[in-house]
Amino acid sequence: MLVWAVRRPRELPEAITAVPAAVLVTAIGAVTPHAAVAEMKRLGPVVGFLACVLVLAKLCDDDGLFRACGAWLARGGTGGKRGGPGRSGSGGGGPGRRLLVGVFAVAALTTAVLSLDATVVLLTPVVLAAAARLRVRARPHAYACGHLANSASLLLPVSNLTNLLAMAVSGLSFGKFAELMALPWLVAIAVEYVVLSRYFAADLAAEPGDGAGAGAEPGTGEEPGGDLGAEAREPDDAKMPVFTLVIVGLTLCGFAVASAAGANPAWAALAGALVLAARAVLRRETTPAEIARSADVPFLLFVLSLGVVVTAVVSNGLGSALRPVVPSGASLPALLGVAALAAVLAAVVNNLPAVLVLLPIAAPSGAGAVLAVLLGVNIGPNLTYTGSLATLLWRRVLRSRGADVTLGEFTRLGAATVIPALAVCVVALWLSLRVFGA
Repeated sequence: MLVWAVRRPRELPEAITAVPAAVLVTAIGAVTPHAAVAEMKRLGPVVGFLACVLVLAKLCDDDGLFRACGAWLARGGTGGKRGGPGRSGSGGGGPGRRLLVGVFAVAALTTAVLSLDATVVLLTPVVLAAAARLRVRARPHAYACGHLANSASLLLPVSNLTNLLAMAVSGLSFGKFAELMALPWLVAIAVEYVVLSRYFAADLAAEPGDGAGAGAEPGTGEEPGGDLGAEAREPDDAKMPVFTLVIVGLTLCGFAVASAAGANPAWAALAGALVLAARAVLRRETTPAEIARSADVPFLLFVLSLGVVVTAVVSNGLGSALRPVVPSGASLPALLGVAALAAVLAAVVNNLPAVLVLLPIAAPSGAGAVLAVLLGVNIGPNLTYTGSLATLLWRRVLRSRGADVTLGEFTRLGAATVIPALAVCVVALWLSLRVFGA
């Protein structure tokens, strides 16, 4: 299943192998039909929530939200002037660095509110277009989107499928989850910015038009990976869609209200998606069939099937093998150990199976241990190409524009960000637990 999900032969969906695999492990008795159905029922609300958020993000894109963000980023890169791109100057605060600050702000918020898939699939292309418009090297900004899609997905339960899975077993409300993860989220973004801005200092300081290929080695002007922004449509001066922003804001408030009332936040996501969908259909901007496709049903089937297969694997030896290795308790050393193990497991076998395997083992130690697992499976994927499906999607976006990132650079930059970010974020989580309680 994982190999198919990584390779995606002929762009065929992950469900092609996932559904037969779930049927197979049930048929051979590796998991009982009752246990398989119980796992799918447990994941059902999470999958429904994910479907609503995917539809919401696509409708936001159709209404021009991300085009408007791209236009704003391009204007910010010129210092707010509508003329051509500005010069970098001797202070290093040129258009490349200003664009990076804007990308961090937009990508962090997009990931938190509309999920990491929106950042990878919808925001990355307009960021590349903004870099092309400013004629700056796009590589730092492309990496910012890829990294923040993972590490900035800590704040809200809706930010990442792994968060939705964790919230289901943590016993935390929507608001409590956000309260405990706010400091780790801010810390992760800060570490990413410090490392990326130093690593790509030469690219960010380069004059506009000076070796603007995103694949260029820092300071050389060489372009082995091609210009990631070359084929991207330049962002126009699109206006920010106020109605869509209001609906997204109300939906976000609805998540917190529904959770506090003991209702499933998926109802708030459904309400927001229905409002935007009805408006788009009435204005003939989309069709019901296109809206249904944006829910990505094959991927939802993959998630359900993966849950069944992981249940079979855990029940037949993996759970008993890992249980003695996973530290128990909510002390700082225990949280560090849990997060490190989760990061390694996510980097090796992908974060979705990693979180499904570790959550049942960590849950008895309390919400702190569950959130430590999240730190590992959300930050750790930046170490490897296969760490998360979001990273795989990010690479496809780059390849569709005739470029890619090298394995060596991806791994070096991943190690430079993941190790300090994970350590500092665990300390931030430990402090949050002591201040706010679980």
